[in-house]
Amino acid sequence: MFDSLTQFQFNSVCDLFSGSGIIGFESASRGAESVTFVEKDHKALRLIKENAKLLKGPNYNFYGADVFSFIKHCNGYDFIYADPPYGMYDPHKLVEGIFKHLNIKGKLFLECDKKQNPFLDSIVRDYGQTRILQWENN
Repeated sequence: MFDSLTQFQFNSVCDLFSGSGIIGFESASRGAESVTFVEKDHKALRLIKENAKLLKGPNYNFYGADVFSFIKHCNGYDFIYADPPYGMYDPHKLVEGIFKHLNIKGKLFLECDKKQNPFLDSIVRDYGQTRILQWENN
């Protein structure tokens, strides 16, 4: 996935439903200046914070909150990656809520089950049973 972003400079990254935080940490290793992790599972968030101490990098921000609560108050981002638990969220509602927080030319990636129908205006990439939908804010 990151190979498709090689020509894209992303300074501010938001990793929604962070889990292990791998997307945020990979973004940091590729030059992101600010990475925000949003994960409501407190054990997972604690592990992300511990790893951030070990993986010194950019300005890290951590939010132990529900994604929909977080996006009501968040700033603009160059890159937003959302990996919600499959089947637990309406992907259309999620994209609608997130998209307005992208900076101009920002990119949004939504990871979902391959069974998820693609949105009309998304770029679709399939990896095994995973589908990644991508948008750019023009």
